[in-house]
Amino acid sequence: MEVRKHIELLGLKVRDRVTEFEGVVSSIGFDLYGCVQACVNPGLGKDGKLADSFWFDINRLEVLSKKPVMSTPNFEYGEVARGDKGADSKPVPKP
Repeated sequence: MEVRKHIELLGLKVRDRVTEFEGVVSSIGFDLYGCVQACVNPGLGKDGKLADSFWFDINRLEVLSKKPVMSTPNFEYGEVARGDKGADSKPVPKP
């Protein structure tokens, strides 16, 4: 299934072939017009702050790693698939 192939990009290190921007795929988006895009998170900048993530068409991405940086959620079965993950959890208190 092609959708599964796209979802399996989650957590992999990639490089955009056009800009050479590198990072980890943190989200996959499927839009109404047929585009499949990946949000690439570069991690921390030189200043120690989280750098901006950017969306790229998946056809522009070169996969740099075969193993994801963390395990991906199960989108087919269980609480994530049902949309009730965290439904019983307590709200995070405001500072």
